[in-house]
Amino acid sequence: MPIREADPWRMQYFDAIPCPPGVDIPTEDADAWQWYPQHRWIYDKLAVALSQGLTAAPLGVPPPAYPVFSKPITNLRGMGVGSRILRSPHDHTTHWAAGHFWMPLLTGAHVSTDVAILRGQPVWWRHATGTPRQHGTFDRWTIHAAPRPTLEAYCAAWLAKHVPTYTGMLNVETIGGRIIEAHLRFADQWPDLYGPGWVEALINLYANHQWTFPDTNRQTGYSVALFAPHHANWHRPPPKLLKTLLTDPHISSLQITFHPGKPAHLHAMPPGGFRLAVINCTNLATGRSARRDLARAMIP
Repeated sequence: MPIREADPWRMQYFDAIPCPPGVDIPTEDADAWQWYPQHRWIYDKLAVALSQGLTAAPLGVPPPAYPVFSKPITNLRGMGVGSRILRSPHDHTTHWAAGHFWMPLLTGAHVSTDVAILRGQPVWWRHATGTPRQHGTFDRWTIHAAPRPTLEAYCAAWLAKHVPTYTGMLNVETIGGRIIEAHLRFADQWPDLYGPGWVEALINLYANHQWTFPDTNRQTGYSVALFAPHHANWHRPPPKLLKTLLTDPHISSLQITFHPGKPAHLHAMPPGGFRLAVINCTNLATGRSARRDLARAMIP
């Protein structure tokens, strides 16, 4: 399968759809970093911040004021690893880490945007907003049917200036309308919520440099996450429960988001918890109910 997916729980979205030989589509940042050397600079989060005129610098350079947000300059594993708020010079000294930087503590909506790009020009957008919990975890993401014209205009101008030759998918994360990071891929957590035919259009974008997705029947969707405390003795849910949950027409997919037999500390997870499952659905109450069922089955 030319769509390179490291997480087996997400292969359900791609493995039944044919893809021409020689077409490689990244879903992992490490692959994208290797395959697109001319654009890999966007994984430098400090460079992305500075490209927008934001005040930012490596740790060790004192910020003009606090609080600020600290995180790795480059993090190809994601999940908010190593990120934190620095509220004082004491925090700056105590939590200094090589390879980290600070930037403004932005406020406003946290939006994940997938955009299809042809030679630097956006041809399709879809936005998702996160509902945060504690320490880098999220209760859910809402995949919105509605556009965000102001955000799209800002990002389109940034794309035209900084990746004018790029064709493919790009994911940008923004807070308060400013880009906090970018990825040479799409968000592979919820492609089923983009609608029938979207993955086929994705493949055509990379294979033929065309965008053919009509996108005429958008629905708002939800990607509901189940987190457990780190070091909890969780286990996989029974297959019968998964099969039962998937009979609900409002649930489009279930993901059990960890590798059996792989030590917990080798999974990339945020400080606030270990993600066990994701429920993609078109009805929030249904997704929450499924999360409760999974929690009872997975967390002792």
